[in-house]
Amino acid sequence: MLGFVGDVGDLAKLVMAEEGARPGGGRQALEHELADCLWSVLILAHRYGVDLDHAFRRTMDELDTSIRAQLPPGAE
Repeated sequence: MLGFVGDVGDLAKLVMAEEGARPGGGRQALEHELADCLWSVLILAHRYGVDLDHAFRRTMDELDTSIRAQLPPGAE
């Protein structure tokens, strides 16, 4: 988990570089950190027995419902 936190920090720096808010970065480094973070999420899900596919779909459905509830009528 601590490695994941470090990777997220590295990813934040690379995203800021992509947005022009700090120097450095590069596409290959960004791709690498995104892959590192995804790997960590997959390992954590496996370690704790989380059905990530199910959890993702449920969470996206919940977000969709929440966002639609905030939209004015007919704005969908």
